Amino acid sequence: MTWQTIPEMVLSAADRFGDAEAVVDGPTRITFTELADRVRRAAGAFASIGVDKGDRVAIWAPNSVEWIIAAFGALTGGGVLVPVNTRYKADEASDILGRSGAKVVLVRKGFLGLDFQGPAGVPVIDLQSDFLSSGAPFECEVNGEDIADIMYTSGTTGRPKGVMMNHRQTLRMFSEWCDLADLREGDRYLIVNPFFHMFGYKAGLVASMIRGATVYPVPVFDVERVLELVERERITMLPGPPTLYQSLLAASSHRDLSSLRAAVTGSADIPVELVRRIRQELPFETIMTGYGLSEAGTATASRPGDTFEQVATTVGTPCDGIEIRIADDGEVLLRGYNVMQGYLDDPLATAEAIDPDGWLRTGDLGSLDDDDRLRIVGRKKDMFIVGGFNAYPAEIESFLLEHPAVRQVAVIGVPDERLGQVGKAFVVAKEPVTAQELIAWSRDRMAGFKVPRFVECLDELPLTATGKVMKDRLR
Repeated sequence: MTWQTIPEMVLSAADRFGDAEAVVDGPTRITFTELADRVRRAAGAFASIGVDKGDRVAIWAPNSVEWIIAAFGALTGGGVLVPVNTRYKADEASDILGRSGAKVVLVRKGFLGLDFQGPAGVPVIDLQSDFLSSGAPFECEVNGEDIADIMYTSGTTGRPKGVMMNHRQTLRMFSEWCDLADLREGDRYLIVNPFFHMFGYKAGLVASMIRGATVYPVPVFDVERVLELVERERITMLPGPPTLYQSLLAASSHRDLSSLRAAVTGSADIPVELVRRIRQELPFETIMTGYGLSEAGTATASRPGDTFEQVATTVGTPCDGIEIRIADDGEVLLRGYNVMQGYLDDPLATAEAIDPDGWLRTGDLGSLDDDDRLRIVGRKKDMFIVGGFNAYPAEIESFLLEHPAVRQVAVIGVPDERLGQVGKAFVVAKEPVTAQELIAWSRDRMAGFKVPRFVECLDELPLTATGKVMKDRLR
């Protein structure tokens, strides 16, 4: 079935899946039929406060059933969704709201101690008030080419930019994602990935509505809470960053996790041993890795039958309708229907990102093997030059993760009078280890220019909500 818009797809779920459970959030359990009714009422509520077609509706709140109703309600009312990172402070959120031109922002009052007032003239509505249920059922006519959402980049390398995607792009991309990730009708999908991110919203909520899976929103990641939900609700689908699976492996012995079938990960360099352990020590039948970015959605994915090593060390092959090539300087370039419609109100940045032939500069460095599998080497901006040699942090991190005492690691380049730059590693250790030991161990395994000259042990690395290391904080 081909839908033109996200509201059309979401509302059709009532006919397709009826009384099956659509969302389970604590004691709240609603069917697909009930969800469609609540979404139409939310659309009416937005219309009643003056939200017209093309107006931006921001949501700055943790994962919840209300988030889902608000998001799909805004789209059904003709609005454009602007999800805001829950880790932002009030000033950062206000900046996004101001630049996006949001007409209204929905928040969860008291979440993380916040009592957000918002920029002048932008109404702030509590998601847990009766607002979403206050409208008369309403649907606005929307087109597949209309902008559906403006998702702001994670801001690990500068000021976040608003990425515009239309309805048709999202539906095509995540219909294919359902097949690649083995998401099935009736699956019970625990969504720990935040809804403000593509992994939580599009590969989570949109995919679940396409396929007829039950959504279990997790507002704040807590491993014991996740394990309890997996056991009690017989969760089958559990995507997340590699750190999620490390937590499951560490705590799995005292919980019944036998219902788990499908795993999906990405966003970080994954040790081959971790993939092997996920398949051998946890009940997952499938594990997919992929490569995606805000500006282009999911661009590549592993395939059934890939080896542990292929799943861990590559991000798979291009998805349907997407071309990939490697530029002379090693940058990964993408072209296809999936490339964003541009950055909001930033034609200069858009022109810098997408060349006249439609190739998107991803900012990632990589290589393609003979089977068209993409290997990501690192971020172009993260690469540093040691005495004339290019050093790639992801490659060095991959070596260091093989050390038995290293749980997590991040490498950056730091200034050096003689060599220009040298590597510095920030390590979260599983057991006591000295900087001298790690440096000596590295010398036996890496070319001299790759060996970190400095090692600093930390209790934890600064991470974004999706598990990416914020290297600007380390610098």
